[in-house]
Amino acid sequence: MNMLDRYVARTLLGAVLLVMSVLMVLGFLFVFIDQQGDIGVGHFTTVDALVYSLMNLPQFITKALPAGALIGALLGMGVLARSHELTAMRATGMSKGHIARAALLGGVVLVIGGGLLGEWLAPPLEQLSDQRKAFAKYRDVSFAGRGGAWMRDGDRILNVERLSANEEYGGLMLFELGPHQQLVRVARANRASAADPQHWELRGFAASTFDGFEHVTATTADSELLPTGASAGFLQLANVAPQELSALTLYRMIHYLQTNRLRASDYVFALWSRLARNVAILVAVLFAVPFAFGSLRTAGAGARTTLGLVIGLVYFFLQRLVESGTAVFSLNPTLLAWLPCGLLAVAAAILYARVR
Repeated sequence: MNMLDRYVARTLLGAVLLVMSVLMVLGFLFVFIDQQGDIGVGHFTTVDALVYSLMNLPQFITKALPAGALIGALLGMGVLARSHELTAMRATGMSKGHIARAALLGGVVLVIGGGLLGEWLAPPLEQLSDQRKAFAKYRDVSFAGRGGAWMRDGDRILNVERLSANEEYGGLMLFELGPHQQLVRVARANRASAADPQHWELRGFAASTFDGFEHVTATTADSELLPTGASAGFLQLANVAPQELSALTLYRMIHYLQTNRLRASDYVFALWSRLARNVAILVAVLFAVPFAFGSLRTAGAGARTTLGLVIGLVYFFLQRLVESGTAVFSLNPTLLAWLPCGLLAVAAAILYARVR
């Protein structure tokens, strides 16, 4: 690696960081605006909403990095092309392949930074922000280590279990009290979800009802509707979405589910989508290189930014489309996770081959 390689990589990284700074501000504003409906609920204030938005920024960065890398790479390579620095590099004997490898050096730095952010910082910060929000909104919520989240709802005490050390599914425990605060029923559900604002749907339901101190009646049901005033957000404290888990946790979850012959497609898709998103950063950098030699080599920053935004939006909506397709149509999660990145790679290869 010589001085010119470092110069190309440094120029590209500078442009990407500039673009990501703008995207971070926009992402922060979108999250903050989304929290306006919760301000005033319980003790959740504007300051809490600001802190919540800041703590969710790392997760936003990991999702926006491929699009930011694409726009930044187009701008960075455009700066080198318009100032004729690429022409001077080619005159010294640097081939287009050499310039592409120098640009990839900057892409590798982005992949490493984004990977560390998405694996070690974003998931715990996002989960911590949800807990802080729950403490502010619900006075009767508490957390007891690995015991999950506890909440008092009238004559009921609810415990939503978080993922255990073995990465098992969380469940829900229900303790119902009588008029004199005696325990009258204990129930458990394997899964819980919000059916509507006033009811939760409990699946895999089993209950034991106490009639004094002498009789216990056991009942089971595939599904049970539980009337409750607790918000659906309380359930989300325990049931973290697959996209918000680290890659290591996803791998362990997939192993557990497949070993027990349970459905793991959502977690398989989330894992491969995470890996494909990192690879897409490198592909986005390569995609920008041909434009430094093609018809856009003399174009302004506005034209390159517009092109990057259009392609980035197409990539984003295609990613969301395949996420919906995986969940609704039970399609191959591995194939769909790599589809947006694969299409971008094919386009980059075609453009690169057309460069003279």
